[in-house]
Amino acid sequence: MATEYGQGYGLDSGPGLPGSTERRYRLPAALRAPVELRTWLELTHVLLSLPMSILLFTYAVTMVSLGAGLLVTFLGIPVLAAGLAGCRGFGALERMRARGLLGLEVAEPEPLRMTKPGAMAWMGAVLRSGASWRAVLYAVLHLPWAVFSFVVAVNVWVLGWALLTYPLWFWVFPVYAGQEGLQLYGDETHRIYLDNPFEITVTALVGLLFTIASPWIVRALTMVDRLLVHGLLGPSRLASRVVELESDRGVVVDTAAADLRRIERDLHDGAQARLVALAMDLGLAKEKLQEDPQAAARMVDEAHGEVKTALQELRDLARGIHPAVLTDRGLDAALSAVASRCTVPVRVEVDLAERPAPAIEGIAYFTVSELLQNVSKHARATWAGVEVWRTENRLMLQVVDNGVGGADVSEGSGLAGLADRLDAVDGILVVDSPAGGPTRVTAELPWRGEHVR
Repeated sequence: MATEYGQGYGLDSGPGLPGSTERRYRLPAALRAPVELRTWLELTHVLLSLPMSILLFTYAVTMVSLGAGLLVTFLGIPVLAAGLAGCRGFGALERMRARGLLGLEVAEPEPLRMTKPGAMAWMGAVLRSGASWRAVLYAVLHLPWAVFSFVVAVNVWVLGWALLTYPLWFWVFPVYAGQEGLQLYGDETHRIYLDNPFEITVTALVGLLFTIASPWIVRALTMVDRLLVHGLLGPSRLASRVVELESDRGVVVDTAAADLRRIERDLHDGAQARLVALAMDLGLAKEKLQEDPQAAARMVDEAHGEVKTALQELRDLARGIHPAVLTDRGLDAALSAVASRCTVPVRVEVDLAERPAPAIEGIAYFTVSELLQNVSKHARATWAGVEVWRTENRLMLQVVDNGVGGADVSEGSGLAGLADRLDAVDGILVVDSPAGGPTRVTAELPWRGEHVR
């Protein structure tokens, strides 16, 4: 693995250190929220949601109702298809609005699948598409929520700022309204006005509480918008899963091709080259056997050493493909063998009542093997530990060392490549490696029993 611990990992400076990217604020988040850009963008999204939802609701209900009513004639199908296509267009606009104002990145839904070109094929694809009907459902559901969120956000926001700034404008009442201040209560015989300094101060403090709370209320309202946009205007779970599996298949194919190239290179540059040299040396020894038996014996002895080296290289290559000890005795023995070759003492604990499927077992073995190689090469540790256990339907691996830390799963690093391999089989790699150590790498793999062979 090309990734290194400590240096070369792209460490961020810690808090208070030179070069630290951590942002520091003088005010706590609660007091900053009313004036932050994010708050105003979210408020803008809530305010725009009402006119957008009215437009979208009117269009969707009108077109779908008109198309459904005309289904008794041929005109119903194109009208209904046009209505659904328009809702998909509004959905794209809503995703763009959510991306710009809420910072929500939602992928486009699955495209239309047309078996052949033509208007009829297009209309059929629009009508069959689940994304089209989800866009219609969004148009119907979003209007009542937009009305509710608009009313709540505007009232809370205006009330908070109005009460907070009351000391600045309460003079409007005695000057222009003919009353002593903001009326808190009144009936035919009695009225209460907020007009003395104490009442004005209390009013401003209540306004401050509303002003501080209003950004979080707006943020809670936009969470529902996020769920609606993500759930109804994005790709379906099935489509997302298909895309993920296609990506994982590409990773598996690339990994297999890279492994084949590595094996071919190791054979060509290692054992094959030694065997060719061995054949030449034995040929020369055969020629000298009659003329100079002692020289021939020395050449045979050298050839014997080359045979041992070539055999060791072949064993190492076979171990890199799939070690025999893993097949014969399982993860416990195989990982103990890997640990014995590490440059630091390694404690291995494998707590498995049964063996996983061979494919999962092999991935677990090579994951731990690569992590221990990193420990040997880069961690500068004095000890390491390996733990393997099962939790429900997941196989858990954990490698810990007391090295210099600073491991980072960044793009192009060895840990990133290992994370991609695990992701290809629905696995997860989590790295906890603060500067100065210790480093804790946890991997999760799906569990499949040994009987699946």
